[in-house]
Amino acid sequence: MSNLDQDLARRLTELRRARNWPLEDLAERTGISRATLSRIERGDTSPTASVLGKLAAAFGLSMAELFGAASATIERLVPRDVQAVWTDPETGYVRRTLTPAASGYRGAMIEGCIPPGATVAYDAPPVPDLEHQLVLLEGSLRMVIGPDVYDLEPGDALRFRLNAPNSYHASGPVPARYFLTVITP
Repeated sequence: MSNLDQDLARRLTELRRARNWPLEDLAERTGISRATLSRIERGDTSPTASVLGKLAAAFGLSMAELFGAASATIERLVPRDVQAVWTDPETGYVRRTLTPAASGYRGAMIEGCIPPGATVAYDAPPVPDLEHQLVLLEGSLRMVIGPDVYDLEPGDALRFRLNAPNSYHASGPVPARYFLTVITP
């Protein structure tokens, strides 16, 4: 298990305890079993992107805030070798936090890379009206946001406020790599 996974496990435990929620309450709020939550908090397993989305929603945090709080000290310059990198154990999706969420800043920047044919889906936005601005760098990406479908090719940009279930699908023969800026309302 990576250092980021261990930091994230500690962060999730701290968030739950700060709200005085037993594991049963968090399980009820997220639809994730108590046993799975316990394994995540102990660092025995790495959560999937879908599970992290549910946890972020339960805590009222964006994914960037969830990861940002688990990342290194916030500075103006974030050298590549200290940027937090997380891999979804289910899909192989790799998320690099370029600029983590930080006090005094509403935005965070992420580099995502989804393997060909893989889909990363979220049941609900973690925070209503969360602004996303995405530019596809390589590959082909199908974005589904509620009922709307967008097929992106390299250089295409998409901006939206997230208020619905959504998914990212690498629809081509090569990984879909993108930059995403997330701005809290």
